[in-house]
Parts: sequence; C-alpha cells; structure tokens
Amino acid sequence: MYHLVLVFGLLALASSLPCDHSGSNHELLLSLNKDLLRSLEGQEGLPNPSVHLALRLSHLHNLLKEGEHLNRLTNNLHNDLQSVLSGGQPLTGRLALYALALKSSCYDLNTVTFTVGDKSETLLTVLKKQMEREKEYIAFSQRPLTNYYQYSLGVLALCVSGIRVNNHVVNKLIKAVEHEDFQHGNSESIDTYAMAAMALQCVKNSGSYVHNAVELDTALTNIKEKLLTSQRSDGHFGNEFSTGLAVQAFLAMGIPVSECAASLEAIRRDARGNKYQNPMAISQLLPALQQKSYLTVQSKSCLNEENTLVLEPTDPVVVTPSTTKVAVMVEVVTSSGTSTVYSLDVPKESTLLEALHLLKEINNDFTFENESSLWGPFLSVVNGERARQSDRRYWHLSSDGTSLTEGIADYKLKVAQKITLKNTSY
Repeated sequence: MYHLVLVFGLLALASSLPCDHSGSNHELLLSLNKDLLRSLEGQEGLPNPSVHLALRLSHLHNLLKEGEHLNRLTNNLHNDLQSVLSGGQPLTGRLALYALALKSSCYDLNTVTFTVGDKSETLLTVLKKQMEREKEYIAFSQRPLTNYYQYSLGVLALCVSGIRVNNHVVNKLIKAVEHEDFQHGNSESIDTYAMAAMALQCVKNSGSYVHNAVELDTALTNIKEKLLTSQRSDGHFGNEFSTGLAVQAFLAMGIPVSECAASLEAIRRDARGNKYQNPMAISQLLPALQQKSYLTVQSKSCLNEENTLVLEPTDPVVVTPSTTKVAVMVEVVTSSGTSTVYSLDVPKESTLLEALHLLKEINNDFTFENESSLWGPFLSVVNGERARQSDRRYWHLSSDGTSLTEGIADYKLKVAQKITLKNTSY
C-alpha cells in the first residue's frame, strides 16, 4: 500500500497538467468524435458495439447517426450473434459489449431475445448462462472458455445492467487476479487488468458480493499496483493502446482525475500526432478523455442530450503509392519451432497486411489467411498452420524483436526491418 501511495504522489507532483475542457482539448475531443462517426460510414462488415458505446458516453452527439448505428446493431449484429449461438460457440465478450452498447442508448434489454434450443431467452439471461459455462470451464481447466478479458466484460455488463452476478463467478475473477493469470504470451495483459478492475469495482459498488468483501478489496488493490507498475516514463500504461482502458479503470475505482493527468496528456499527445487511426482504439480512449468509464453506463439517462455534432462533407482521399521501397524480411516460426525466412521490397508506408499480400503474390511457398475482429483483420493461418483461440494459440507479431502493438492493417512499414510471425500459445 505504501508503494501505491508513493507512486500516486510522485505522479501528482510530476504533472501539473490540467484535466479540463480547455479550447485545444475540446477541439481534440471534437475531432475524435468525428473520426468515430466517419468510421461508421465506411464500416465494412458488422457494426462495432464498442464504437457505439464510446459515442453514447460522449458529451457530443449526432443522434441521427447514432440511431442508425443502433438499428444496425439490433439487426445485423444481433443476427450474427444468433448464428454463433446456434452453433454453440462461446461469445461472452461480444454479447457483453452488445449489452453495454444497447444500455448506453437506454434500450430496454428485457426486450432483446435470442433463440436458444427451442425457446426464447433474453440477452441478459443468455449472457448469465455464458458466464456460468465460463466459470465451470475455469474450475475444470484453470482458464475460461474465452479469456479473462471477455470474462471481465461479462461480469461488467451484467453488473451495470442491474443483474446480480453469481458470487462463484466473481470469485473466479478474484482468484485470477490473486494468481496473476492475466497473461498474453509472455507478458501481462494491462487491458485485462483494467477491464477486471471495472468489473470488480461495479460488483463492490452493488454490495452483492457477500462471499468475502476483504478479498474483493485486496483484488482491487492488487490491480491498482499492477497498473501503476506498468506505467512508462511517458505516462502510458503498458502501451499506447492500453492506456485508455487503464485510465478508465482508475476513474472507476475513484482515483481523482488530477492523478491521471500524465496519462491523459500522453493520450492527447499521441492523438494529436494521429497515432490512433483504428476506431476500436479511439473507442476505448475517448471515454477516458472525457473523464468517464464504462461504469458510467449504469447511470446514463439519455435525457436532454445535445444534438450538436455535425459532420462536414469531406473530399475522398487519394493515396499515391510511394516510389520509395523498403526491404522487409518476413520470418515464419511454426508451433514446432521451425523457421522460414522470406525477403521482399515493399513501397514505403505499406501496411503489413499489404506486404503479406504482395509476398503471397511473388512467392508460391507463402500463404496466409486472416479473419475479421473488432480491431480489424488478424492472422489466423500462415503457410497452412492455424493458430486458433480454441487451442489457446495466436500469431505473435514482432519487428526486429519488438512486439507490435498495432494490427496487420494498421502497422506501416517505414524502414527496413525483420517481421516475425510466430505461432504462440497463451
């Protein structure tokens, strides 16, 4: 506890940066809100509930476009979730985000139903049953069916919706914090710690966890220390893409906004430098920049919202391929440890996804497949070898030995480098 107080004290002394709505900060929030709205216009595939959640938690609104996106969620996404449910696959995180998104629009969740087997069940009933499946799987194999990030999302969605979360379900999350089970590859998942913090804080606020209040408080304290330990000298927690959720977690746990000043300024600095192009990334940091967390959904009334956010027409952006080439080596490391290296030259500023497509065209020995996710496309198969979530495996991406924090459609190749695709377990 002394360590926790000391670090917060140092952060407060080190930063006198305000967390207010000054002119430049307002312009940044306006720009980020517009970026999210524009992402809806060009969105391919299913609507993103995380983007909807961020727009609804914002101080700024375009109610027409938000309403249109809500309709897409309740139709397109709902139908897709129904299809996955009918196939018996676990989808805890997506169901939870769907519930949070609908609640952020003050949608009556009791009217949202799915067909399970031969009967109709409400969204929250289905989510609660999914959490029971997750809990039972943890008891059997010491890990969830999905992962602890999705597990935490499930606890949070039920809690903010006023559903009492089973004590045994909560206890499994508390024990995971105690045993430091939030790993992704060889590193700890700051995103998971942050989401677990919001979930457990919501449970604490509800007063429903009667199993052992002391161990709940201890878990929250441990998470605070984990997040603080992950803080870099530039203010970010973990990396640039984990900081938004980490700040949300601190706000949810009642940490004063002034003590998050260094981290909020780090987000603003990167946002002004166009670091955040991915709508999913923006959707997680925008609530934090407006001093809110996902727990805010619990008390949202949807009354007297200012409908003042207007999107100006924009000219289509024409991207001219660069004539400058950069040399790239691509190493594929299979689950057995065997390695194959390929070389190619790509136009500077190409995305990694574009480079992989080019490599596939010029080298018949290299193949890959990708699947869609809320963060964009991710690698699922390389040279015929699949890295499946059901097998607790994924393709770990690194550049010259440093893990990539961006996805294959976002990471740009600006200099000569070696990209490694490694089939890794977690």
